[in-house]
Amino acid sequence: MTTIRATDLIAVPWKNGMGVTRVVATEPADAGMDDFLWRASVADVDTASPFSAFPGVDRTIVLLEGAGFVMTLNGERTHALTTPCDPFAFEGEATVDIELAGDATRDFNLMVRRGLASGKVDVLRASARLGDDVALVYLAGGGASIAGTTLAVGDAYRPDSGDCLELNEHAVALVVRIDAGRVE
Repeated sequence: MTTIRATDLIAVPWKNGMGVTRVVATEPADAGMDDFLWRASVADVDTASPFSAFPGVDRTIVLLEGAGFVMTLNGERTHALTTPCDPFAFEGEATVDIELAGDATRDFNLMVRRGLASGKVDVLRASARLGDDVALVYLAGGGASIAGTTLAVGDAYRPDSGDCLELNEHAVALVVRIDAGRVE
C-alpha cells in the first residue's frame, strides 16, 4: 500500500509536448513512456490541441474539473467529455483533436498496454471493500480514508486487497481496475 499525495506529483510534458501531465502511478514503477503495463495520470488541458498517440494502448479519460472538451476521433467520431466523472474509453492509436467547451480543464487518464492487460475506471460514490483487481484509488472529490490514511482531493492510494475505502458524504473516487491475466 502506498499513498500518493497530489502535492507531490510533478508536471511533465505530454508525449507530443503540447501540454502537461502529472503521473500518478505506473506499473512497473520505473516504467517509461514506452514500456509501462499501465499508467495513470492527471492532465491539464488549456488549449485546443491533438492528443499524443499511444499505439497498442487502451485509454480511458475522465473529466475532473472544468467545462471539458469535445473530442474528434480519427476525423469523424465525436465525443463530448463534458460530464465530470463519466469515463470514456478509446484506442490510443486514434487521432484525437479537441475543442475546449470553456476554460481550462483537468482530466484523469488511464492507459493500459493492449495484449498484456485490460483495465477500466469505475466511479465510486459510497464506501466499499476493494478487490484484488484494484490497482489504484484516486480521490476526485470530497474526502476519504483507507487503511487509516486520510485522502484529500487529488490524492491517490495503491491498496492491498481487501482494504476498505471509506468515502465521506458527497465524495467521489475513481477506482482503477487492472487484470493482467485477461485481455480484451
